[in-house]
Amino acid sequence: MTATPLLDLHDLHVSVRHRGTRRTLVRDVSLSVDAAESIGVVGESGSGKSMTIKAAMRLLPPGATAEGHVRFEGLDVLKLDRRELARYRSRDVALIHQDPRAHINPTRTIAQFVTEGVVHTGQMTRDEAIERACDLMADIGIPDARRRMGQFPHQLSGGLLQRVMIVAALLPSPRLVFADEPTTALDVTVQSDVMAILLEQIRDRRVSMLFVTHDLDLAAAVTDRLAVMYAGTIVESGTSTEIYQRPLHPYTAGLLQSRPSTAKVRRPTAIPGRPVAAYEVDQGCSFAPRCPFATDRCRAERPDRRLVEDRSVACHRVEEIADLLKERAT
Repeated sequence: MTATPLLDLHDLHVSVRHRGTRRTLVRDVSLSVDAAESIGVVGESGSGKSMTIKAAMRLLPPGATAEGHVRFEGLDVLKLDRRELARYRSRDVALIHQDPRAHINPTRTIAQFVTEGVVHTGQMTRDEAIERACDLMADIGIPDARRRMGQFPHQLSGGLLQRVMIVAALLPSPRLVFADEPTTALDVTVQSDVMAILLEQIRDRRVSMLFVTHDLDLAAAVTDRLAVMYAGTIVESGTSTEIYQRPLHPYTAGLLQSRPSTAKVRRPTAIPGRPVAAYEVDQGCSFAPRCPFATDRCRAERPDRRLVEDRSVACHRVEEIADLLKERAT
């Protein structure tokens, strides 16, 4: 008997109201996260990655609606009442934002920010929360935690502030952490340190993670499985190692070719054209205008996701072009 996934998204659609019409931003997204598993969601800006996370947390902006199924341990998140939703957000899941300075009140101390959630929901007393937060700070490399707790956000560097965000996310001992490009806003010299700290804490506590990023190299290094998104839908999913070593979808291969390589000397190759949103796709494969392997069928008929080599791939020609993609990668 197969165990129930911790988080299960099935046929998720997200749309927003725009000038009297509805615009689709996420279409037919299905993915699951098991206990103590890390999943990477990868794609260019506008591919629907962050909207997928917001739908899973019921944090969509005004005018946006989600349809389909979002289940956490079997419970339908889209149907939770106000009390159940508050419990889900405060105890079961946590969110680490891309830019810490944009999500921390600059007029409140670090202690107030970090402890507010667990104190307000009755999970800890204020003294217990401060003690636990100081222990977590020490674990993730924030020196002199007691002094830091009395400081304000502007007194901390970007790297330290993102570490504080990690502390706030882990303090209530969630089952699942949503990490929305948690290192993008940081200086490149501290990105790897913060990512290493987050990964260590996630693994030590056996917490699941849904990690959103545009960096396929990074996602492959820190996750168990990958879901590659383009134009609001998943075009390829499978184990991180297999996708990184042998991409089957032309878009996945293009993402890898456009990244500088530390393993071999080669010139990065940009994907031609521009990324499109889901609402811009009328028919056919959404990647067809940018794909060097597209045929008339690709431009006229939208491909279904199907199982190829133990991976889910949305491409009509995946078997024909697999060897060509492998040659390009080598």
